[in-house]
Amino acid sequence: MAALLDTSIVAGPVVVVLYVLAGLALVLVLARRYSGTALFRAAASLAAGALLGWVIAWLTSDVWDLFGVSLSMVTRGWVVVVFAGIGLAINTVIGTGTGTGNGWRRGVAIAAIPLCLLAAAAGINADFGQYTTVRAALGLPLYGALDGTAVPTSVVGETAGSIGTVTIPATVSGFDARPAIVYLPAAARIAHPPVLPVVVMLSGQPGTPADVFTAGKLDAILDAYAATHSGQTPIVVVPDQLGAADRNPMCVDSALGNSATYLTVDVPAWIRSTFSVAESPAGWAIAGFSQGGTCSIQLGAAHPELFGTILDISGELVPRNGDAAHTIQTGFAGNAAAYAAAAPAAILAAHAPYSNLKIIFAVGAGDARFLAWANTLDAAATAAGADTQLIVSPGTAHDWHTVQFAWTTALPLLAARTGLAVTP
Repeated sequence: MAALLDTSIVAGPVVVVLYVLAGLALVLVLARRYSGTALFRAAASLAAGALLGWVIAWLTSDVWDLFGVSLSMVTRGWVVVVFAGIGLAINTVIGTGTGTGNGWRRGVAIAAIPLCLLAAAAGINADFGQYTTVRAALGLPLYGALDGTAVPTSVVGETAGSIGTVTIPATVSGFDARPAIVYLPAAARIAHPPVLPVVVMLSGQPGTPADVFTAGKLDAILDAYAATHSGQTPIVVVPDQLGAADRNPMCVDSALGNSATYLTVDVPAWIRSTFSVAESPAGWAIAGFSQGGTCSIQLGAAHPELFGTILDISGELVPRNGDAAHTIQTGFAGNAAAYAAAAPAAILAAHAPYSNLKIIFAVGAGDARFLAWANTLDAAATAAGADTQLIVSPGTAHDWHTVQFAWTTALPLLAARTGLAVTP
């Protein structure tokens, strides 16, 4: 059962077999001798399905903006292909006669519909990189409790970190947070660990703290760095800033929950009381992806006394919970001025000039909307006196592939910036 749950659904045999089965079903549906009228109907059903798919992708992404991000060309292509395949299958089911030998073709056409849907779902998921295994897709627990037991210093060559869940008490905020996930480097697990820097990393919305490791593969990135740096990396703590996958308190204190206080008071207090970590903000960074990226620059820019470095990956220009009117009403009690003041650019201007704040923006090259926003905030941060850097991930969009590229590229910068100067 464990092997089945841990089967990859973004690459590998299962996905390939699914693509092949869907393609084979459509080939069998097409493998017939057509009359002029039948050929026209088949071509028309393909074209109509493809057009419908394109229109649906355009409406949901560019007109209604249902997901808050623009769909990539790969995802749009999958939507077009699946609707074209379904159109052809439906035409075959309706148009195939009842003569001898036609029953199997109708059966294959019926089977092709769910196969096309599953293949498209797998392709779109692979494009976003969201659910890497069956276990992740089902939302099953991935990590046990964090093992912080000290290991003997005599253990030579052990550089891989450990991952586990922890409960960070909401002592001051009262925020209803889900368990956090912690990456504890090997250097932090010896009897007398060195003082290490900290990165507070936030996942997107909808999402869970575990996404950072399952979809973002952050543990592999950190382990690769640790392998050449004496087992040392920053301690990475991934708290829950949402409360539930479908909630978005926007990292402010409001009727939706005191998310800001939880992240800037409760979480740092727990980290300092639990691990051997840097005291000054120079040794602390805050990072995040998408909604978490928005949170990272909101909180990092507002609290330079806590964080000396920010890694904003595909963050928004302003915090959002639906449209602007709904956002203002639910998150700011109807106070438009408070909403405007919570925008990252406004926070940067209010706290300018910064004396020692580094902000790294990262975004996918194919994520046009968020790339424009990153450039806007980069300019605002520079004007506020922050030291900025923009990382553009080639060939990716608003997806976890961008997160992987961003972290791989930014980790040496974060390590140097937070004082983790360990020579290979």
